[in-house]
Amino acid sequence: MTVYLVGAGPGDPGLLTRRGASLLAEADVVLYDRLVHHSLLALAPETAQLIDVGKRPDAQSGDQGGRSRQEEVNRLLIEHGQRSHTVVRLKGGDPFVFGRGGEEVEALTRAGVPWEVVPGVSSAFGVPAVVGIPVTHRGLSSSVTVVTGRVGDPTGPGGVNWEALANLDGTLVILMGMMTRAEIAEALQRGGKPGSTPTAVIERGTTADQTVVRTTLDRLAEVALGSPSVIVVGPVAALGADGATPTPDWPLSGRTVVVTWPGPRGRSLIEALHRLGAATIEVPLTEQTGPRDGGAALRTAAHDVRRFRWIIFTSANAVARFMAELRDARALGGTLVAAVGPATADALRERGVEPDLVPVQHMAEGLIAEFPEAASPEIAPVATGNVVLFPCADLAPSTLLEALSQKGWDVERVEAYQTVALPSPDEELLSASARADAVVFAAGSAAKAYADLKGPDGAPLRVPPLVVCVGPSTAERARSLGMSGVDEAVDPSTEGVIAALVRNLTVPDSP
Repeated sequence: MTVYLVGAGPGDPGLLTRRGASLLAEADVVLYDRLVHHSLLALAPETAQLIDVGKRPDAQSGDQGGRSRQEEVNRLLIEHGQRSHTVVRLKGGDPFVFGRGGEEVEALTRAGVPWEVVPGVSSAFGVPAVVGIPVTHRGLSSSVTVVTGRVGDPTGPGGVNWEALANLDGTLVILMGMMTRAEIAEALQRGGKPGSTPTAVIERGTTADQTVVRTTLDRLAEVALGSPSVIVVGPVAALGADGATPTPDWPLSGRTVVVTWPGPRGRSLIEALHRLGAATIEVPLTEQTGPRDGGAALRTAAHDVRRFRWIIFTSANAVARFMAELRDARALGGTLVAAVGPATADALRERGVEPDLVPVQHMAEGLIAEFPEAASPEIAPVATGNVVLFPCADLAPSTLLEALSQKGWDVERVEAYQTVALPSPDEELLSASARADAVVFAAGSAAKAYADLKGPDGAPLRVPPLVVCVGPSTAERARSLGMSGVDEAVDPSTEGVIAALVRNLTVPDSP
């Protein structure tokens, strides 16, 4: 039983360390801060308990509310650390750089709970770096001082002597200072720091919402940015790409995509989007649970599997649930197996089954086009006739069943799992989704769940201007819900979805 204090980095989920990602993947409990990117929570197992212990901006570190909240966090860490195998305390930036990680470690030590610190990229250094500001630079700054934006009595607990800091020649990096920026600028100038000193403010650094303002110390109070922001004061603050934020020339740089796919498939899409420069917002809308009959029909079909000439799988989830009911792959005997696409085919291969049919067009329509007629002489006969087993979700459309019936097959549809709607995401996630450039749906049920979401004001949530759907039935469902900007991925794979996003979101070069 160990508590791991893991630094999540300054905002970009890609800046999490490999050690941090590994611990999240095996966590029993995750206690996370307000500014931790939500996609990092998806790295934890589905069985992990996720606990939001983030302090709000109005609970400053020095006030009574902040102290009370931190005591509650310490209590939770001790409680879970004493009874759970792996507890991850996921903290923004680095746990020991204004993250109160030291206090949490002291509390754990007093309680006899083992702990380990996994450092993270601090916003004090990582955020200036991504906008081209080196906090140290030969000839300009040979030192850097990181300080919290607290003003008041410099001799009190946590006090900051701004007038003394004004005499330093190096770089001053101020965290949590936007609410007191006017007082900070005044105190630094009172201490002798020239009002003309280059100053930079970076809001939400390393994220898709990153904003940079270059100014001077005497005009710092005029900068109208919010929190979290990093303030850099010193000659290095004038460095960078013409005062702007340098952005790599990636196809989806500056774009934000809402991903509603759950599980490994969604993770694959998210990683691909990040590689192309896009930011992602994970909005879990549905989850798969066991069938309504507890799996009785699925077990019956698996027990008598050899009476079917074909089994058709249209999802990896259906593969997992059906194959779990078989003794092993040998039980299939001469029964033929079809998979709708590569992901489903790979799920079969992992269980020792090589599919007999994977259509070129990886969707139900492609499977229908390539599926043989029931009387086809190429198909080995089975004594019991032309029966096809179709284990699927409760909400799977009847398109496949109807089309194969027209080809002479007797299709038995068996519910392998249910798709149920999840509770509405929190307001912060909803607000971020409403500002996104695109949303991706893999099923009509996801489109319906998104259409039912309400914004913080109670009105229907804004749907992003681009809606990328996997398969014609999903696209048709999205349009029927009144969504505009609907485009269908030519291929239902990650690559097909990425191609649709790039096709629609990439701004063409000017002639």
